Amino acid sequence: MRIFRGHHHPGIAPACALTIGNFDGVHRGHQAMLALLTSEARHRRLPSCVMSFEPHPRDYFAQRTGRPELAPTRVATLRDKLLELERCGVDQVVLMPFNQRFAALSPEAFVDDVLVRGLGARYVLVGDDFRFGAKRAGDYAMLDGAGTRAGFDVARMLSYEVHGLRVSSSAVREALAQGDMARATALLGRPYSVSGHVLHGRKLGRELGFRTLNLRFGHPNPAAQGIFVVQVFGLADRPLPGVASLGVRPTVEDAGRVLLEVNCLDWPASLGSEGAYGRVVQVELLHKLHDERRYDGLEALRAGIAQDVVDARVWFARA
Repeated sequence: MRIFRGHHHPGIAPACALTIGNFDGVHRGHQAMLALLTSEARHRRLPSCVMSFEPHPRDYFAQRTGRPELAPTRVATLRDKLLELERCGVDQVVLMPFNQRFAALSPEAFVDDVLVRGLGARYVLVGDDFRFGAKRAGDYAMLDGAGTRAGFDVARMLSYEVHGLRVSSSAVREALAQGDMARATALLGRPYSVSGHVLHGRKLGRELGFRTLNLRFGHPNPAAQGIFVVQVFGLADRPLPGVASLGVRPTVEDAGRVLLEVNCLDWPASLGSEGAYGRVVQVELLHKLHDERRYDGLEALRAGIAQDVVDARVWFARA
């Protein structure tokens, strides 16, 4: 899969089958849309293309208006979103910088400058609630009419439901916020996970007696926060059980930086003390134990982690 920042790039395919959206989480509704896109692309002998946005448009407007509460929590990091798009068979992704200039594009300019001249769209697939252009003035009917004039086909996909529940990024965010990992799994079609390189940290876990793997979550407002039972892929030939904290570490830092800190319950001896650094791992969050807590000192923190380890072992024994 090829990835481009912006639509003015000489490497972008001259024509494509396109869909447009934020694709936060790449949930089962997104997956159904991408399956239709890639099927249409094959039949038309075109590369499949996803146009997405960074930052999320609602992040941009929340910052611009000084109302951070309007920004949505983030289901997936950009890395994980791109990995899932690749798994869905997408040929190229165009990440549009959502800024003042892009937000001010009229619907007509969006079609002419971005879809036609920029991406060479021959087929455009959108969701049933798709809006585009400044002040969300463009809708499906306008896009369909523009396609007729400019020579590209337009299709619309209706909502995707699981057991009568509309699948959406908002529904995934709600499930993660409530710690309902089973519902998140049903909506995503897979366990919720975070991946990334294992980073060096303050080594505080070693001092407390609980070695941790540190991964950075590249957004200040993750949809899932708290203490979780997890399993880790990428360190051994089998997933490793563990317990993890996803959040801002209020007892030792509380600096707003979001980290995923994982304590593997059974550390592979073959890794030694330094063998995990720099590796790319995937951490599946299986069950939420509790929200983050601010402990009264490091000894209380040590006792809290010890109890989390016990609770995680109990959960795995019963699973």
